[in-house]
Amino acid sequence: MARPGDRSKRPPTMTDVARMVGVSQTTVSFVLNNVAGSNISEETRERVLEAVKKLSYRPNAAAKVLRTSKSHTIGFITDDIATTPFAGNIIKGAQDMAWSNDKLLMIINTSNNPEIAEAAIEMMLERQVEAIMYATWRHMIVEPPPNLYEVPAVLLDCFCADRSLPSVVPDEVGGGRTATEVLLREGHRRVGYITLAYRPEMQAFVRLEGYKTALASYGIPFDPALVRTGTSTAVGGYSETLELMKLPDPPTAIFCANDRTAMGAYDALKELGLSIPRDVAVIGFDNQEIISAFLRPGLSTLALSHYQMGQWAVEYLLSHRGTQEISEPPEQKTIECPVVMRESV
Repeated sequence: MARPGDRSKRPPTMTDVARMVGVSQTTVSFVLNNVAGSNISEETRERVLEAVKKLSYRPNAAAKVLRTSKSHTIGFITDDIATTPFAGNIIKGAQDMAWSNDKLLMIINTSNNPEIAEAAIEMMLERQVEAIMYATWRHMIVEPPPNLYEVPAVLLDCFCADRSLPSVVPDEVGGGRTATEVLLREGHRRVGYITLAYRPEMQAFVRLEGYKTALASYGIPFDPALVRTGTSTAVGGYSETLELMKLPDPPTAIFCANDRTAMGAYDALKELGLSIPRDVAVIGFDNQEIISAFLRPGLSTLALSHYQMGQWAVEYLLSHRGTQEISEPPEQKTIECPVVMRESV
């Protein structure tokens, strides 16, 4: 066996394994590929595996791809997920599910560059990946590169307008309703909402629809004065909270459309001498733990199920690969945004 760092010796081959055990290369191949019906005794199988271990033999993955037409690799194209902690659990969920099914992920971060994305997909196709996930770090409409359609693919935390590819996204409307209902169940009837600015490609703004639906389900008329459009930042949350609290009949609870906004709301309420949640309850959205878990009091919020979305995408690809009929409409999956209760409500 070659010593670590010793590059003078050639890598061991299947012939070396066969010679050590005293069997044919075919027998070694059958053992390593777990070929059914090969009628190889358990004693021979164990000797082959022991020789593989002693020689540190590793099968040639490229040769195996050529032989079986299976790379056991799934491509993962991201915009900026790999460089941000916010949605990183998408990768972890996908990787865990892939690994449990003996698959590897080939991850490429494109920095939101369409040319890099198309080139990355081309590179993955050349390496015969079995499927590709195309992911964004926030829920939005995308135009997938044309070559993505050449392989089984799923969109992750995004979707295309014509729904021509399967997708998995968070239930933004349902999450907005759930967050508002948390406050309503606590007896609040003046619930302010700091929404996100409208952008056609972004879907987080539809949380406002959930807010309205929750109010209607409790028989509470929608009051436009209680809604402020923020900038998705702590600065916006601070200024919009101050405006809400200037109302003649200010809210007793505030739903912030993301946790960064809620961080600014905390500062404004404390500056006004108001206690959270005794005077004003606050709930956020996204469960950015670097914010929500460390605010004082801890911020109650809705979680984006990034890990579960990553898991679902891999599971979908593995279960539909090669079996999906052309006439079958691609599935558009939504995943619930669960409540993470802390001390701000």
